[in-house]
Amino acid sequence: MSKIYIIGLGPGDINSLSLGAVKRLQSGELNVLRTEVHPTVEYLKENKIPYTSYDFVYENGEDFSEVYNFIVSDLLEKAKKYNSINYFVPGNPLVAEKTVDLLLKKRENQNIEMEIIPGMSFIDPIIVAVGHDPINGLKIIDGLNIKGQYVDINIGNVITQVYNKRIASQVKLELSEVYGDDYEICVINSAGVPYKEQIFKIPIYKLDRMEEISYLTSIYIPKVDKINKKIYDMSDLLTIMGTLRGDEGCPWDIEQTHKSIRECVVEEAYEVVNAIDEDDMENLCEELGDILLQVVFHSDIAKDEGYFNIWDVITGICNKLIFRHPHVFGEKKVENCDEVVYNWNEMKFKKRNIESYTDRLKEISHLPSLMRSFKIQERAADIGFDWDDVSGAIDKVDEEYHEVIEALNVSKGGDMGKVESELGDLLFAVVNVCRFLDINPEIALNKTINKFIERFDFMEKKSKENNKDLKDMTLEEMDMLWNRAKIHKNK
Repeated sequence: MSKIYIIGLGPGDINSLSLGAVKRLQSGELNVLRTEVHPTVEYLKENKIPYTSYDFVYENGEDFSEVYNFIVSDLLEKAKKYNSINYFVPGNPLVAEKTVDLLLKKRENQNIEMEIIPGMSFIDPIIVAVGHDPINGLKIIDGLNIKGQYVDINIGNVITQVYNKRIASQVKLELSEVYGDDYEICVINSAGVPYKEQIFKIPIYKLDRMEEISYLTSIYIPKVDKINKKIYDMSDLLTIMGTLRGDEGCPWDIEQTHKSIRECVVEEAYEVVNAIDEDDMENLCEELGDILLQVVFHSDIAKDEGYFNIWDVITGICNKLIFRHPHVFGEKKVENCDEVVYNWNEMKFKKRNIESYTDRLKEISHLPSLMRSFKIQERAADIGFDWDDVSGAIDKVDEEYHEVIEALNVSKGGDMGKVESELGDLLFAVVNVCRFLDINPEIALNKTINKFIERFDFMEKKSKENNKDLKDMTLEEMDMLWNRAKIHKNK
């Protein structure tokens, strides 16, 4: 059986080469290096140890994925050809080495034995350089995949493979989003290499301005100070909620139930909508936080009652998003947004065992009436029960309006139930016009309410300027002020 020895060259100091690595170098078998851009290669040159490397692949490859796949394929072919080869990588083979990860995944299918000969990881000299004890928490992040990972502000983070200014610039942008531009980080070059190690303490915004960025550059981000804390994460929010509802917490928070705070969810949702309508981004940020608080609050109550916890909530929505987006996470193809929405609904109906068209309408419940009617009309239109164009919907509004007038005339005999029914029909018809025009009736009505309040505020201020109280004015006088308010708003 062919065999590949996978050997770590350590972080860079020749004195950190393990005895096992030296024995393999001197074994007389083919020595293959992922890269010869590494300080310990001087040892090979000084001792005239033959080797080959894959640096040429980095120069010709279009991206790292292509480079790594080529290296792995070539190593497997060399192993079959030479029966036994040595593959050397910087640091420890099992720390931040993608080619090793790919090799180990293929060893069973290739019927090739692989043996790991570890070396000192680059992590060791980094934590020595910055004085960090990993027992306090440490996260290692690949700088080449910074967008696919998240820093943890409550522990130390090490970012590896910050090879050049382009990668440093991308890392800077991602870190600034979390920590801000002025947060101090440590840039470490040639960690553990005698006379070459450098440590720079800089604010994040200066990261891509450094001239010292090289293939041996790593970044250390200290955890956020818990006493003088300026930023928080989801873990902090869960801890705060746990404290508030703990034995020594807030009596009010401890007493709350799902039902006692259920109105808060609706109120906060409307405040989010209002912030969006007002284009108030600062307020929107705050209101979204209030919505998040409600999710965490209900999850904590459910956890104490033994039903579910926040991780169940997050897992549930992640599974739902993946399941309902087969065109992104699976092989299904879609042509446009309408097809995406159709597929979303069809999968939802299937999972909830909703079979009849009527059940699709009944499934929409517990929403404000305008929103519910809007969604029910959408569901009916999905199967073709709809007007050809908006003119049919407008004619229906006119028809329902006259039926209200007729019911009002009849109501002189006292049948207000008939009036209520016809007014409901009129509202339903108006919502149908909104749907045709792709206007959300809830948002439209809320805008009108806000507009009414603004005009009413104008009326009251003008009445006070005239030393009058609105309630003492005639309807004609108030109408004049109302018309002035309309003109004032349109200026």
